[in-house]
Amino acid sequence: MIPAARIQAVIELLSDIIATPRPADGTVSAYFRDRRFIGSKDRAAINVRTYRIIRTYHRLGWWIKKCGCEVNARTLVIADLMFEREHSIASIEASFSGERFTPEPLSKEELKLVRDLDKQNLEHPHLPLREKTECPEWAFDMLQKGLGDRYEAEMKAMLTPAPMDLRVNALKATRDEVLEQLKHDGIDAHAGKLSPLSIRIFGRPQLSQHPLFVSGAVEVQDEGSQMVAVVADAKPGEQVVDFCAGAGGKTLALGASMNNKGRIVAMDVLEKRLEKAKLRFRRAGLHNIETRPLTSERDKWVKRHQNHFDLVLIDAPCTGTGTWRRAPDQRWRTLGPEIAELVPLQRKILESAYRLVKPGGRLVYATCSLLPEENENQVEAFIKDHPEFEVGEKFMRLTPALNDTDGFFAAVLKRKL
Repeated sequence: MIPAARIQAVIELLSDIIATPRPADGTVSAYFRDRRFIGSKDRAAINVRTYRIIRTYHRLGWWIKKCGCEVNARTLVIADLMFEREHSIASIEASFSGERFTPEPLSKEELKLVRDLDKQNLEHPHLPLREKTECPEWAFDMLQKGLGDRYEAEMKAMLTPAPMDLRVNALKATRDEVLEQLKHDGIDAHAGKLSPLSIRIFGRPQLSQHPLFVSGAVEVQDEGSQMVAVVADAKPGEQVVDFCAGAGGKTLALGASMNNKGRIVAMDVLEKRLEKAKLRFRRAGLHNIETRPLTSERDKWVKRHQNHFDLVLIDAPCTGTGTWRRAPDQRWRTLGPEIAELVPLQRKILESAYRLVKPGGRLVYATCSLLPEENENQVEAFIKDHPEFEVGEKFMRLTPALNDTDGFFAAVLKRKL
């Protein structure tokens, strides 16, 4: 592809992302799947620019509005090209020629934008803090209050792409064995700093067809997510519920921790996700997991099995503010329920799931959020209403700046005998 054709591809892809109510990575995959003629080098270049724009959306938007233009796919790409110093005014005009596979010619407003941005820097001294930190308006006050003087450091840490972490399946290999194999295959891999089963991968190698992944010896999982299973501490022979199992990432970690002994019930209201999770369970060699779709958080099955389980994990649906490194488009568009819906839903889930915990058992409440409204506040309100539970240890809080993981919260609550 000629450079101007790559620019047009980015405009098309961004237009799809803006218009499509699903995560950007899914839209990107679909775009390239429908255009298999695009070569690997062109695909990589298009990806880099697209995700750079996604990660700088609020800053680019501030400049575009300041210059009197509408924020859309074309103006975002134009601004990115100018701030990256890749083009002059003349070369932008030449690239937007309207010839086959190239962008349509610049409008008067777009040409003015190009001229206004010439020799400017993305980080303007008068850039407001919210835009500077790429924070959506709805979360700005809550994150400032919750993070305090660490707000800017944490938000800055989330401007960079998330690392790739693997969790070693202890049923099939040790971490040392996996590290040795990866290094033998020329992959830059190092032991994680928090989880005893974590390996951090550098260089973004393609691992989906690697023998370790195909055999179920490793799973891709952020180290912070792994730590939720670590603090849950599921033991062999226990009766366990993963109440919001989703695609089964934490269920896999729990099953391995139990050495395939005991029983795990993986539950979720999204039955299709549970069906896909079964494939992961089989690949991992786990046989102690059963799946059960829920009609709602108040499913009758819960009432029939109250006071029965040693451990109940609630990986609660949340805003995902801790995962913005991994899903940067969530900074500027809402794809699921808003926080006004999520907070009461989290409370309803807690109010239902706790009934499954037997005396002496453990209830683990976790989110991938940095907001106290979804974390500490929820646990404190629950303890106040249910004095039969007590916090076993201090809350686990992991953040991108402090721990180089996604943002995670977990509280282990013990039901008194």
